Amino acid sequence: MAKTTTRSVCPYDCPDACGLLVTVENGRAIAVTGDPDHPVTRGLLCPKMGHYEQTVHSPRRLTTPLRRVGSKGRGEFEPISWDRAIELICSRWSGLIASHGGETILPYSYAGTMGLVQRNAGHAFFNRLGASRLERTICSPAKDAGWKALMGDTPAMEAAEVEGSDLVILWGINAAATSIHAMRDAQSARRRGARLWAIDTYRTPTCEAADESFLVRPGGDGALALGMLHVIEREGLLDREFISANVSGFEELAARILPDCSPAQMSEVCGLSADVIERLAREYAGAQAPFIRLGSGLTRYGNGAMTVRTISSLPAAVGAWAKPGGGIFIGTSTGGAFPLQAVTREDLMKGVPRLVSMNQLGAALTEPADPPVMSLYVYHSNPATIAPDQNAVIRGLEREDLFTVVHERFLTDTARYADIVLPATSSLEHPDLYRCYGSYHAQYCRAAVPPVGEARSNWEVFCLLAAGMGWDEPFFRLSADDLVELLLAEKTPWRTAAVTERLRQGEPVMLTPPTEPKKIWLTPSGKIEILNEREAESLPRLLPTHAERDGYPLRLQPATTPFALNSSFYEQDDLRSKQKCMELLMNRVDAAARGLFDGQAVTACNHLGAVRFTLRISERVPAGTVVTEGVWWREFIPGERGVNALTSQRLTDGGRGSTLYDVAVEVRGAHLTTPSPSCQK
Repeated sequence: MAKTTTRSVCPYDCPDACGLLVTVENGRAIAVTGDPDHPVTRGLLCPKMGHYEQTVHSPRRLTTPLRRVGSKGRGEFEPISWDRAIELICSRWSGLIASHGGETILPYSYAGTMGLVQRNAGHAFFNRLGASRLERTICSPAKDAGWKALMGDTPAMEAAEVEGSDLVILWGINAAATSIHAMRDAQSARRRGARLWAIDTYRTPTCEAADESFLVRPGGDGALALGMLHVIEREGLLDREFISANVSGFEELAARILPDCSPAQMSEVCGLSADVIERLAREYAGAQAPFIRLGSGLTRYGNGAMTVRTISSLPAAVGAWAKPGGGIFIGTSTGGAFPLQAVTREDLMKGVPRLVSMNQLGAALTEPADPPVMSLYVYHSNPATIAPDQNAVIRGLEREDLFTVVHERFLTDTARYADIVLPATSSLEHPDLYRCYGSYHAQYCRAAVPPVGEARSNWEVFCLLAAGMGWDEPFFRLSADDLVELLLAEKTPWRTAAVTERLRQGEPVMLTPPTEPKKIWLTPSGKIEILNEREAESLPRLLPTHAERDGYPLRLQPATTPFALNSSFYEQDDLRSKQKCMELLMNRVDAAARGLFDGQAVTACNHLGAVRFTLRISERVPAGTVVTEGVWWREFIPGERGVNALTSQRLTDGGRGSTLYDVAVEVRGAHLTTPSPSCQK
């Protein structure tokens, strides 16, 4: 059979939704490359997707439904038919609903796929079932909350405007690993004469590529921004004309907050010297069009929303918004382009079922509730590995009375605790519609290859479950392509009829926000609201992190790697080998103080748990901070637990997000599986 090439889209949780070209031969994907005609990604792919065909056709793929025959966690199963799997699930659920009500069932999903149909495929089903609702806030809702407090519904500027800037600041974003097109555009600006700064908690590859990098203490980014604002106000570097016309509340900030935010005071919190804070402030204010690209990692602290709100005040203070190439980019929101109600079907919901935070899954599964969670359905997520407080999550998954169903491509850590495992398709095996959050583009792609084995898509499985429950709504007999058409048929000012038709043809297209950014501020006052009386904190100010109160000497940063995305891609041997092993990076000063040496087996621990690592002494990490990159599968790590045995179920100050980076630990040269007395709070 002749080779064919078809367009597709990277489905993973990344800002760029890269355009792909998939070469297919005899029903198999044999190569995946970047689409050079994509208007934004222009053929550039990250190392993870360069051999996506190895994920699609991995020998680790699950190809048939499975039923547990061993104890939970051992991963011992026998194959069963799809008919039998659906029968077992629906029978068990019917009994649980009869005895406890629908809220006893909890779905758990997040961003294993970003396609609008497959990612949201379960919402209508669980709304109809009356199940508990999942509050899906593990990533960066604090960023959205901080932006909204200041900017309301103002749309983001176009990320490509960075190329017109003369000072580019990559703040809290390892763009070389997580946003390669942002890195490409920043380097393009640099080649035209712009200076490039990187601000982070340790020296990432992005820092290596910048003109200068500045390392702050974890959670100290807001203090740095306040110190800069103090200098800008004190030295008269404000754009008072812009402030007068466009900003509400700067005078209150200057009078009530900034006097206590001198560089000397903020230096103690952010870790940069007062002289450096002074210089950053003056050079930022002196730039013609300063551009800040804000990452998500700095929002995963107890002060995450306030940090975003504070940093976002900087371009308002110096009038950067009025200058081509100036401003701040936190990510696009294109919800208005494809109203999802047609897929999520909130109208099927009876009453208002309880809301369970995905960041507190451990508590939901182990603490008393009415009704108790008696069944968990997991799809395109791996909570046993990625959810906070791993020990609590696993205690919950080990419950013999918890009926767990996992729909997955691989036998993940979570799947090993399942009673029923269902084989899932990859993005090349089902149709979907994608939009990105790093720009304003979208694309519809059809299946490129047939399903591997008996794998079925999220939407197909929920249709089977609906039939198994005896429901007769026509909605659950639609195809995924039908749902895409429902989204495309919805008229919206974001896309013209011509753009919609190009989407139907599978072309990548640019969407147009109804309101042009930098022209109007979509807030109640019509101005950038530095003073916002609707917020619990009316002004940006310094807030502590959770870890500051925990009493452990080192701040742990669970960081990104170019070779994995959370717990995805560990099925690829080549990508995994490039990470070598689950390492803990530590400054030699901290290592010497503890008598530790490079390559040693060490244990990081706190009051929640203990995790074994291989120590790597590195000057990339400042004293007082330790770093681990990636979220490893348990079969590839030296101990029984991964990094999230050390992270807590505490939430951010806004958006109820995770605080996965707000972690304090001690490190010892010992092989511990439980906290030692020296690691207790």
